[in-house]
Amino acid sequence: MYMNISSQLEINIKELKKRFENCQDVIQRQMVATGLPIYVVYVDSMIDRDLVEGEFLKNIMYSLDYMPKTDVFEFLQERALTTADTKEAKTLEDAILAVLSGDTAIFLEDCPKALIISSKNFPTRGVQSAESEVAVRGPKDSFTESMRANTVLIRRRIRDTRLKTLQTKVGVRSQTDITVMYMEGIARPELVSDIQERLKRFKIDGIFDSGSLEQLTEKEWYSPFPQFQSTERPDKAASSVMEGRIAVIVDNSPMVLLLPTTLNCFFQAADDYYNRWGIVCFVRILRYVAALIAMVLPAFYIGVACFHPEMLPTSLELSFAAAREGVPFPVPVEVLLMELAFELLREAGIRLPGPMGSALGIVGGLIIGQAAVDANIVSPIVVIIVALTALASFTIPNEGFASAFRLVKFYLILLGAFLGVYGVVLGMLSVLIHLASLESFGIPYLMPYVAVKADENRDFQDGLIRMPLFKLKKRPVFARKDQRIRYKSEEERNVFK
Repeated sequence: MYMNISSQLEINIKELKKRFENCQDVIQRQMVATGLPIYVVYVDSMIDRDLVEGEFLKNIMYSLDYMPKTDVFEFLQERALTTADTKEAKTLEDAILAVLSGDTAIFLEDCPKALIISSKNFPTRGVQSAESEVAVRGPKDSFTESMRANTVLIRRRIRDTRLKTLQTKVGVRSQTDITVMYMEGIARPELVSDIQERLKRFKIDGIFDSGSLEQLTEKEWYSPFPQFQSTERPDKAASSVMEGRIAVIVDNSPMVLLLPTTLNCFFQAADDYYNRWGIVCFVRILRYVAALIAMVLPAFYIGVACFHPEMLPTSLELSFAAAREGVPFPVPVEVLLMELAFELLREAGIRLPGPMGSALGIVGGLIIGQAAVDANIVSPIVVIIVALTALASFTIPNEGFASAFRLVKFYLILLGAFLGVYGVVLGMLSVLIHLASLESFGIPYLMPYVAVKADENRDFQDGLIRMPLFKLKKRPVFARKDQRIRYKSEEERNVFK
């Protein structure tokens, strides 16, 4: 139920004091100048007090001496204030929401609306280097918890009026600002409409991070594989928007969501487009191989050691048997013990302060592994396999995607323990079928590897390998079909649009 702002100032003051009861950080001040009462409301430490009290209010007080008897609101908005960022609120709820968002509300006598002045000045973290997506080459800046700062970091890279921003609020109580950024004419209109519709499908008390929004808007919630790509690097977000993707920025979150996404996107790092193509091709192939190792190696070892030792050369089989001499546990239990121990170390390293967490991961792994081997709890080969698996998982650029591989790894370990190599193969097939059935906003998850049209097959040039930049003439499948061209040679520039 919305309450309209009354033309009687006393009624508005009474209601505001009732709403803001026991809110000591909300400043409410009544002033009178040349017989005209005004009431100012703002939240302390969320506004620039020097700007509000030293400039805006001072200008209003000075201008009241020359104020006409009619159209007082319009006079203040258009002539008395030195800022153009003003608006009006006709309901008390809109005015209160503006105040809680960091703006200043001014109520006047005999005026059934409030003047809202933009005065936001939140305490926020400055732009720093990315932590989870370390840049070897390229820009070092990263997103912050300020939505406005994040939109600026993208817009400074795309100086085009066709870069559009749509803003909405999610959360009944938190009223979290969410911005959708896309390139008009390149992004598919149905994708923009789809994400806007999904943001309206649910009601929740509050959203405090983009991860919560991701879970509430994805359709295949049961899948361990993310249907959004998250990034903290503005250059990656800007390049994705230029490809026809959509960036979703959540206030108070330093991670920006990109949609749609495919499996191929998670193996691409921003640095890939700043290095020479031959090096990038090698690194891309290495990432795919590492992902396969991180997912399959422990389960494959269990299957071979327990069910199919004849697959190994005799000398290697004897070496494995000698290493396991005196170990009381079967191979699956060995592997699970070491994998769980490493997961504990990984989680503890994340929760501890930075330097201490890094030291724990390295020293703890060495000490536990060596102690387990010396005590004949596990064999040395299991320690090597678990270490290789962990090392391979760290090569995947996206942490959320790497976590999905960690879950699949345990799924395959269980299948390998019961069915051997056949179980591992069946598990891999089930994962492949699941990936083939996944879609992210209508785009198949395995694109471009499941493309059937020749035009879409050109996405292979930026898939497992990355061709030279001048060969990447077309945008990926995310873009509109009539806007796929993004690069033309010098001879073709006269038709470039």
